[in-house]
Amino acid sequence: MFYKVNKWISIIYSLILVGLLVLLDQWTKHLAVSHLINKSDIILIPNVLQLHYLENTGAAFSMLEGKQTFFAVATPILLILLLIILFRMPREKKYLYLDYIIILVVAGAIGNHIDRVINNYVVDFIYFSLINFPVFNIADCYVTVSMILLLILILFYYKDEDLEEIKKSILSRN
Repeated sequence: MFYKVNKWISIIYSLILVGLLVLLDQWTKHLAVSHLINKSDIILIPNVLQLHYLENTGAAFSMLEGKQTFFAVATPILLILLLIILFRMPREKKYLYLDYIIILVVAGAIGNHIDRVINNYVVDFIYFSLINFPVFNIADCYVTVSMILLLILILFYYKDEDLEEIKKSILSRN
């Protein structure tokens, strides 16, 4: 969260940022449905990148295909846990990166959850044909980028003491 402002203002900023990211994801999915469904792929970079419409009933890389009940239960629980973590994170500059990571994961989870609730599938449309990478969407980008950043932070930035401080803040009831 935004460590230099009041905690509640920081929470409001975080929620606004989540909302804007979700809107961006939903807008791009709307564009994909409008311009790609039942149409030829749009080639952005020949043999590298294209827009290809796909309805995904699973998670990343179509894992857990067709397990909509699982997602309907797991996603709200995950969101609640992530928001609790976000609100309890230490309010110091060195943890700001973690706040943004959580915001990205929350936005990605909400973006794909909206699709699952409304459509019973997630709209995917970005395809890296160069490496035959699974088709994905903007919400997937949020989650993937945030996980890569989290790994980098844990491996190279945060010390064990920092992680202990985070753990204590999250588990405290204050």
